[in-house]
Formats: sequence, structure tokens, C-alpha cells
Amino acid sequence: MLNFRIENILNPYIYNIYIICNEFISIHIISKTNNFLTLYDSHFRCNKLKNIKIVKQYKNIYFDLDRTLWDFESNSKETFKDIFDKYNLIDIFGDFDIFLESYKKHNDRLWKLYRVGQIKKSLLRYKRFSLTLEEFGIKNDDLAQKIADDYITISPTKKQLFPGAHETLKYLNSKYNLYIITNGFNEVQFVKMENSNLDQYFDKVFTSENAGVQKPNKKIFEYALNSVNAKKCESIMIGDDLEVDIRGAKKYGLDQVFFNVVGCEHNEDITYEIDSLKKLQEIL
Repeated sequence: MLNFRIENILNPYIYNIYIICNEFISIHIISKTNNFLTLYDSHFRCNKLKNIKIVKQYKNIYFDLDRTLWDFESNSKETFKDIFDKYNLIDIFGDFDIFLESYKKHNDRLWKLYRVGQIKKSLLRYKRFSLTLEEFGIKNDDLAQKIADDYITISPTKKQLFPGAHETLKYLNSKYNLYIITNGFNEVQFVKMENSNLDQYFDKVFTSENAGVQKPNKKIFEYALNSVNAKKCESIMIGDDLEVDIRGAKKYGLDQVFFNVVGCEHNEDITYEIDSLKKLQEIL
């Protein structure tokens, strides 16, 4: 019998051990830290190339919601088409895509200010639409407020998820504690999850409103872990936003999975990177 013993594994992620043999094999892998796998013991007969994969052991998985599970772009576009038709906005903008492009420009700028606490939620909700109208010469506070209210009401009723969301969450739910960390508004995010049947998989949802800070501020990650007595070394964050989700989690000391469905080019050192949710089943 051949015996292999590996101690003090330094790389915390995935190990591939290849062995060519024609005898019984005993593999004994030990890590003396609590961060990684503590014990792996296997006995088998091998007469060809044998690949043994050892994966870091997690207990808690934290997901972002928008653009990670819930298809924000598709659902938002569908919502705006409803609003565009309801208020006959073609008379103002001439074309739906022109309206949407203008809105996104103002919304992105205001969200950056909101994320760092420079404007309040109530202003963000309304101002992104008033500025969009004003760009095309329309000063109508009543219309801007109606559109703002309709967007908050209609958008969370949309149910488009990324491919493999339910399948992957069902798989993970049987193995891990699942949580959400989101910067979205309370009155929207919980309705989204219920309408799209995502709520069944998650033990708890942590919103920036409840935490008092937004991602990438490390305090929201600290709040989310402390609330359920989770350890950093046993937890991982999954999200689509390189700055908000990935760098935020990394600075706090969490492992990360970058859901890079749009193929964003970067030089960031990330724990894992995937382009589909189903690939989570290969690493978790």
C-alpha cells in the first residue's frame, strides 16, 4: 500500500492531486488551521490516472440579488416599456431607447451619490426621473413622481431570473446556509424575492437600509456575518459588481465569486470567477 500525507496546506481553494499507480492508495490530508479542510482520508485501488479534488469547506453563502440572481436589466426594461406606454412618453422622447438611455445616465450618477451617503433615498427615487424629463425640456414634478411610484410598484412584480437560478439555489440550499446582501430598497427587494420564488431558498435577507450602510462598505458584510454568527473563513460572497460586491467582500476578508456574465475584463485577484450560475455547482 502507498501512503500519502499532506500537512499545512497553504492554498485555501482547490487542490488537484494526480496519481498513477497500480496499488492500493491511502491519502491522508491534514490542515492545522481552521480556515481550510481539516481532514481528508481516502482508500482506493488505482490502476490509472487518479484526480482527487479537494475544495475549501464553506458553510455560509452570501448572494447579491440584482444582476446576480434577479435579471435586473431585463425586468427593468420590461417595466419601463409599461411606463412608456402608460404615460405616452413617445411624445416627449420620440423613442423608447432614447428615454431609457437618458434615465440610465441620471440613475447611475445619483446611485453613486446615494451609495456614499451624499443624497437620501427619497431624492434618488424621484430625481432620476425628473432629470430625465428635464433633459428633454419637460418640467413636470407630478409626472416625475407618478413614474417614480409606478417604477417601484411594477418592477418587483417582474420575474425574469438568470438561467439556472432555481436549479443552482436548490442544489446549494441543501448544503449551505444561504443569505442575501443587497443595496436595493426594502419595499422592492422583498417583493422581488417573493414574486420570483427566490425567498424559499434564503435564511435571511440583509439590506443596506437595515444595515445602515451600503456595499462596498465593510460594515454591511460585518453586519451580515455577525447577525448569524458566521465566520469569515466559512463564508463566501457571490455578486456581479466588481467594485461593490467583490472588492467590498475582499476588503472585509471574505472569499468571492465574481458572476461575470457580461465578460468584464479586469486584473483583479478573485477567488473564483464564473459566467453562469450553474458553474457554482462545480466549485461549491
